[in-house]
Amino acid sequence: MSKEKSASQNHVSDSSLLSRRDVLIGVGAATAFAYSGNLMSATSEHNHEHMHDHSKHTPQQPDLLNAVNVCVDKGQKCISHCMVTFVEGNTDLAVCAAKAYEMHAVCTAYSTLLTANSSYLMAYTKVAEMVLKDCETECLKHKKHLECKACAEACADVIDQIKLRMS
Repeated sequence: MSKEKSASQNHVSDSSLLSRRDVLIGVGAATAFAYSGNLMSATSEHNHEHMHDHSKHTPQQPDLLNAVNVCVDKGQKCISHCMVTFVEGNTDLAVCAAKAYEMHAVCTAYSTLLTANSSYLMAYTKVAEMVLKDCETECLKHKKHLECKACAEACADVIDQIKLRMS
């Protein structure tokens, strides 16, 4: 019986070894294929650099973009804070939440347009600036709340960047 058992174990071991070998061969082939593609593109006579303008691949207003993204984050935190107060039964921050919600939506889109160096950027900047001013004004009314104060300051920073960069 022990001979049958060891023969059975050898059979399992052989099939496991075969499976491992197949996997290793497959991994080796995939790696070789991947490297061959990189090698072909690296040695190609085709020069991709001269095919189009790379200057538009990065945002042209990185400081403004950073300020907008910070404002989106601070706005989200302000909205979340307002929601907590609503759950607790306090609706004093309802207008603040509404203005922060609008600002969050507008600045999320503004961030996308800035990242894409959109041709609509100047027109959209005017809308963003109005919404940011409204949000800042409302959040300052509730500056005793850290989240509202931070949101107002972030809005002011974006407005400053707009005046500095887009005027």
